[in-house]
Amino acid sequence: MKAVMLMFDTLTRNHLAPYGGDAITPNFTRLARESVQFDNFYVGSMPCMPARRELHTGRYNFLHRSWGPLEPFDFSTFQTLKQAGVHTHMVTDHKHYWRDGGATYHTRYSTFDFIRGQEGDCWKGQVDKPSINWQGMEDEETLRRRSGRMIQDLINRTAMPTQEEHFTHRTISAGMDFLETNKDQDNWFLQIECFDPHEPFFVPEKYLAQYGCTPDEFDGWVPYYCSAPGGKDDDKVRKFYQALITMCDDYLGQVMDKLKALDLWEDTLFIVCTDHGFLLGEHQWWGKNIMPVYNEIANTPFFIRDPRCKAEGVRRSALAQTVDIPATLLEYFDVPRPPSMTGKPLRPAVENDTPVRDYAMFGYFGGHINITDGDYVYMRCPREESKGNLYEYTLMPTRIDSMFNVSELQNIRIHPGFDFTQGAQVMQIPATFGYLNPWRFGDKLFDLKADPQQMRPLHDSERVFQYAQAMTAMMQLHDAPPELYARFELDSLSPEREQAFAERWARQTLWTEKAYRCEHHGVDEALRFVISAAREQGLSQEALLKHFPNGHLLTERDIFALIDACFTEDRHKALVYQTRLLLRTA
Repeated sequence: MKAVMLMFDTLTRNHLAPYGGDAITPNFTRLARESVQFDNFYVGSMPCMPARRELHTGRYNFLHRSWGPLEPFDFSTFQTLKQAGVHTHMVTDHKHYWRDGGATYHTRYSTFDFIRGQEGDCWKGQVDKPSINWQGMEDEETLRRRSGRMIQDLINRTAMPTQEEHFTHRTISAGMDFLETNKDQDNWFLQIECFDPHEPFFVPEKYLAQYGCTPDEFDGWVPYYCSAPGGKDDDKVRKFYQALITMCDDYLGQVMDKLKALDLWEDTLFIVCTDHGFLLGEHQWWGKNIMPVYNEIANTPFFIRDPRCKAEGVRRSALAQTVDIPATLLEYFDVPRPPSMTGKPLRPAVENDTPVRDYAMFGYFGGHINITDGDYVYMRCPREESKGNLYEYTLMPTRIDSMFNVSELQNIRIHPGFDFTQGAQVMQIPATFGYLNPWRFGDKLFDLKADPQQMRPLHDSERVFQYAQAMTAMMQLHDAPPELYARFELDSLSPEREQAFAERWARQTLWTEKAYRCEHHGVDEALRFVISAAREQGLSQEALLKHFPNGHLLTERDIFALIDACFTEDRHKALVYQTRLLLRTA
């Protein structure tokens, strides 16, 4: 038995031709003709490393933990395959595997190969740093947070003057080297994982030319905030992203051709997937992580070719998720699944569209809890604006590229553990957040059949109640921490309480909406954020806005004036930075 999983990071399906997109993707079209294409495939835990933890464990982790490494008690599909005699090999340029918050993943494979240079990877050492135009990023907090990666990215790019040196080319080439070496062997799994088309968009010129662009028109860095990164240049940014997708499409074709040339196509399980999508102006947002998890992020492309059933050129409507991929691999290699794995093998759905699950749940730690049955998507926000009563459960207190702060570890408690921790106790650590505040968006309910673009949220307390009941059952299945039921008022559900919350949330937000007008959407989001931060310091909304007359048109300058007047020192610096994110002034 042999299997290949080709994974692209941040691959948004609505740009791919098989999903109705207009990017140049002939090989994705070819793949759709020769495999099974899923229309209702959803993320689970996000973003990058939480999604990869699901690829190992086959269960959600966003209910218990933010970005972090595999835990000592975690089941690893790829380690289990290795122990069962299946050689597992990963080749990737995804730099997060080599950072504090991801350093335990790659060592679960039999062998692994890391390609350097992506997204400001600390790769090429150069003391004399190149200069960057910092216009619009003059405050020291923004410089501190962003300059390091951007400067290192420029240094790394100088080591990749041609496409042959480009990290995606080297990643795909290393994967095909494995295929060449092991074409006559059996019992192996190959994971080729490309960071592209994740930003920064560093695109070889030949692909940009297909969209009428040149490399010097955009540096490739897309901020994750409201409004637009460049106004009149927004279309250019989209073209850079699509050019990168076209490059990924080219390499997809090369992998398919290699499998066929080596006589592996007919007897090898082949999966093409991603971890999540990306917003490029839809819903007035760019990026991910901050905004509600719209389908551009959550509903991802997924293709699978299973040599046992020979289905190809067909589409499946069965609901599936990232957590189902490891279950599918274990079933394919005839390796038992552990009790902790809640993902389901996709073979029934692949063969004849037999459903494998009724609901898919997904989200970010600390954000909305989202659920879909493929017909509707319901996003449930916390029932109070306070960020308190939220904890991370871990034995590995690291984040993306740092340890937890010592101050965060001074109030930990030892928790007896959950059904998936194999009897291990864990640290319960109070969660800390900056700009993530799902309360400000409220609940959202969308009818995906009548409103596939999710432009018209519904107000239906009875239907909300039904989805909240399903959400509660899913959380119980995943042994969610008890405080989450209180945080989202899932411990006292009724249609009347749902209606009451909708009315209360509307009253609390209506005052601002009626009393003031905002210059643009970003100012509205920033105002709500600053009001929330002020309340945490005991300052009421009325006191914060008392200097502005009713009907005043609030501008970006007004928002920073409020921060200057109400906050000091580190809190002031943090709010300036976080507000710049929302206003896109940096």
